[in-house]
Amino acid sequence: KWISAPPIAEEKLIEINSWRNRLYQLKLIGQYNNGIGFGNISIRNCALHTAVGNRGKEFIVSGTSTGNLPRLNPEHYTTVIDFDWDKNFVSCVGPIQASSESLTHAAIYEANPHINAVIHVHDRDLWENLIDLVPTTARDCAYGTPEMAKEIIRLCQQDDLRSSKILVMSGHEEGIITFGHSLDEAGEVLMKYYQLDKKKK
Repeated sequence: KWISAPPIAEEKLIEINSWRNRLYQLKLIGQYNNGIGFGNISIRNCALHTAVGNRGKEFIVSGTSTGNLPRLNPEHYTTVIDFDWDKNFVSCVGPIQASSESLTHAAIYEANPHINAVIHVHDRDLWENLIDLVPTTARDCAYGTPEMAKEIIRLCQQDDLRSSKILVMSGHEEGIITFGHSLDEAGEVLMKYYQLDKKKK
């Protein structure tokens, strides 16, 4: 469900936009030759929910079909206000729709109230090298589905994912997710693995 509304205030998007631009430049977010976009980024809407354990369901996420854009502006972000993976349902408010991929972000926020940022990128080499070396989803779970959301929640209960803050989606080719208490933490986890992978080549 999409409720059309004015853009989010630009000052709330400075950090998320900075990281999104960096990830686009590294080709970790983008668009394939067939026109299908990949990768997105989100932050919990902490301005409305400050007490741990009472964060609500709201988070800001880059909108659907924005992977091809070199730079985003406030018109390219939306706020997810409700979700239900059993019904494969997402409700958002803003100038653009949230994609079904938002369910996976929602699952991570739901599983751990201390997580405030989620990054989803694509990188074939890193994906192939990390499968089963870091927490990895079951191969029969497709991204953006209720099954993937439930699989993410299952993994989030495990100590190794809580400490590593990175997971590989084996059923979603090239897909990698990192998360953290802050966007900088989620981004730095990704950059650590990304840079180590590039040094091996």
